[in-house]
Amino acid sequence: MIELTMPRLSMSMTEGELTEWLAPDGSEVAEGQAIYTIQSEKAVQEIPSPAGGILRHFAEVGQIYEVGVKLGEIH
Repeated sequence: MIELTMPRLSMSMTEGELTEWLAPDGSEVAEGQAIYTIQSEKAVQEIPSPAGGILRHFAEVGQIYEVGVKLGEIH
């Protein structure tokens, strides 16, 4: 199991908004596949999957999360 957390995209970033899940909950994803997008201070960025497996969503789109908060898992 691999935890998906809100990444720190810049040294000053303390929180970001989960703007979209690009893969459905329960779907199989491949390593490197873009699985969600976040908006930081000025940009929206796609975040790739660190591994292949089954994606589980824990966080809701449209919410702001602190860096390091668990957003989901890959099993």
